[in-house]
Amino acid sequence: MWKLRNYLKPYWKSFVLAPCFMVFEVLFDLLLPKFVADLVDNGVVKHDFQIILHTGAIMVLTAFLGLSAGVGCNFFASRASQNFGADIREAAFTKVQSFSFENLDTFKTGSLITRMTNDVTQVQNLLRMGMQTFIRTPGLLVGSIIMAIIMSPRLGLILLLTILLLAVVLTVLIRHSFPIFSHVQLKLDAVNTRLQENLAGIRVVKAFVRSLYETKLFGQANRDYAQTSIKASHVIALNYPVVNLIINACLVGIVYYGGNLVWAKSMPVGNLVAFVNYVPQALSALLNLSSILVNVSQATVSVKRIQQVLSTRPDIEDSETAQPFPIQGRVVEFDHVSFSYRREEAETEVLRDISFTAHLGETIAIIGPTGSGKSTLVQLIPRLYDVSSGSIRIDGKDIREIPLLDLRRHIGMVLQESFLFTGTISENIAFGKPDATPEEIEAAAKIAQAHDFISGLPDGYRTQIGQKGINLSGGQKQRLSIARALLVRPPILILDDSTSALDLGTEKEIRDGLKEVMKKSITFLIAQRISSVRSADQILVLEDGKIAGRGTHEKLMETSRVYQEIYDSQFGRKEAHENAAKQQPASR
Repeated sequence: MWKLRNYLKPYWKSFVLAPCFMVFEVLFDLLLPKFVADLVDNGVVKHDFQIILHTGAIMVLTAFLGLSAGVGCNFFASRASQNFGADIREAAFTKVQSFSFENLDTFKTGSLITRMTNDVTQVQNLLRMGMQTFIRTPGLLVGSIIMAIIMSPRLGLILLLTILLLAVVLTVLIRHSFPIFSHVQLKLDAVNTRLQENLAGIRVVKAFVRSLYETKLFGQANRDYAQTSIKASHVIALNYPVVNLIINACLVGIVYYGGNLVWAKSMPVGNLVAFVNYVPQALSALLNLSSILVNVSQATVSVKRIQQVLSTRPDIEDSETAQPFPIQGRVVEFDHVSFSYRREEAETEVLRDISFTAHLGETIAIIGPTGSGKSTLVQLIPRLYDVSSGSIRIDGKDIREIPLLDLRRHIGMVLQESFLFTGTISENIAFGKPDATPEEIEAAAKIAQAHDFISGLPDGYRTQIGQKGINLSGGQKQRLSIARALLVRPPILILDDSTSALDLGTEKEIRDGLKEVMKKSITFLIAQRISSVRSADQILVLEDGKIAGRGTHEKLMETSRVYQEIYDSQFGRKEAHENAAKQQPASR
């Protein structure tokens, strides 16, 4: 908890005032049994009605003041804890925004959701308890013991022995509970991960009739979580019967022994009444203290999990020597670039010794079998991942020496998954340029061949998009994603298989619309279809993370086996050989 103290500084006044009010509430609660003793000994026993009225009025006032102090404590404790939790949640979210793709690969989505919701709530509740129960419980425990001993030192010995026995029992239970709660949070991570994944892919599940299978998997994760939680609750459940047995045995002993003292006139009856009131206060406080320590065990696990997120250093940050650089997109150079994914201390090499140069106005197409490293290659340009060796230069400047914000602002990227946010179509297109005018948004939509279908919608550009673009087709989402990238007029444009859901006619129209844009930028185009890349200035053929061929379509048809195999698979072997035969005389 100490590591998160900085998030509490803005609310230090509430943090200080809440315990102060709680101290007053405890003091008033401790005075009430003493007033009861005075009322019994000086009022009831002596039949003095005036003392009964006077003492009763003081007790009512004391109870009212205690209530007011409790309300004040609750007000300030709620204010401090809720704002504290909100700031931590926001800090964790902001931290995640700074993560590289490699950082995000380390933390599962379900785990991040659990950490920013359930774990933050646990820590938030712990702080609130710290300002309320952490003051009230020890205060009542110590105060009740002192007041009880003042009432009767001999009976106080029974109380002290009981508290010592309870402390031993609760310590044993708490030691067993801590590792179990850590396991509970891991099981909850698994449930959230399974739930998040299933909801995101629910259409695939239904399309392949896998609902029963997914239900079975979720059921397993859910039962694991339930069984672990039950095991943890069993440990907690032992607290109450064991503690209640000890408390009741203590009360029986005190009443029996105290009754004898009163009978022998060694102790006023009012003191016995007050003592019997202090005993439950003290023992209940000890019981509450055990519950607090259990909650501390839970919250300690949560603090560690939150701290893992907050303390994780992004793999990709601005270097100390990075300086603003005016990117014009004249040339992009890959110089012996290699890249490996790191997975739990192991490395998987994805790209090996990639070298090529792209100039302003050129389109560099990248094609190759699935898993050859095409998407990874272009993700290195905006530093979504960092190269393992070699370097990438833009206009002669190593991209690691360019501030990340400057670098990424000059790169327009359409990823494989056309992700749209909840909001209007206009807001989604203007995501990278929030101050774009309606005319600019419409112009980008026209180039992406999205204007016609948008205009056909009842609300046009103001049409609300559901979560992840649920109310749009795959092709419509791809066109909006392309428009979003084009709106920023980037010097470097990356299209990662961005037309896979479009028909050939629409794809051709988009290529025609992009011609003017491409003249003013360097375009990297990843595609699966030969028809999408054949007009590119340079085609890179990747296989097993290496460049297996490069050149124009015509050159690769003559020199690249991998490219020829891709062509054959899409157009048929006969047509491929016919085209090759036609090209041979011309080449001579």
